[in-house]
Amino acid sequence: MSDFPFDAFDLTGRVAVVTGASAGLGNGFARTLAGAGATVVAAARRKSRLEKLAADVPGLVPVECDVTRADDRERLIATASAINGGIDVLVNNAGMAGPPDALTETAEEFGAIIDLNLTAGFRLAVEMVKSLPEDRAASIINISSVVGLVSTAPIGGAGYAASKAAVIGITRELAGQWGRRGIRVNALVPGWFDTEMTDGLFSNEKSAGWVRRNTMLGRGGREGEVDGALLFLASDASSYVTGNALAVDGGWTAR
Repeated sequence: MSDFPFDAFDLTGRVAVVTGASAGLGNGFARTLAGAGATVVAAARRKSRLEKLAADVPGLVPVECDVTRADDRERLIATASAINGGIDVLVNNAGMAGPPDALTETAEEFGAIIDLNLTAGFRLAVEMVKSLPEDRAASIINISSVVGLVSTAPIGGAGYAASKAAVIGITRELAGQWGRRGIRVNALVPGWFDTEMTDGLFSNEKSAGWVRRNTMLGRGGREGEVDGALLFLASDASSYVTGNALAVDGGWTAR
């Protein structure tokens, strides 16, 4: 292991896969891991945005991918596995929000949210672990949300809350199943950040005030404030951390 504390965060020579990398937190995750030295395979459905990210980040490998499709998941894992002997880090970030009102949320909408936010990441993690040699350690980071820990009504939604709570549950189960192989599985639990998924939350004074009043730090998250936690979980700095749900929420869930 690298000398602690500084070298432990170095990802030079490692391969990281980030889904949902075309925008929002995923874009920042890809940039952060690349900045720490990793070769980042950035996956998303929006090819033009991935190409722009690749132009900004030297060495980044863009892969157009719909993670809800089995053939796309297999191609993504195969592409990343061909680099430097296999995958070291998987960030299951791809996801979507849903309607906030349970009375109007359809079964189709609920199912689509579960498929993308939960099932796709689970299947991608399984595909990755199957591709690894038995003696290769790795870190899997599943992106959950404070909506998966506490009710955030009237914002959030039933399908979204169910998916993000289940992400934490499956994180703990996979950590238990794969820990003896040296594969760590953790969940990152962001609070309220100004991204495409929270479009309008911070531009509306009523909802922005709601965030300020209910967050211990009195504000929403700023750009980059979740990236350090991601790097911690991805690197040897967290070599004895698994099955954990790390909240980066300004104190939202501690109230």
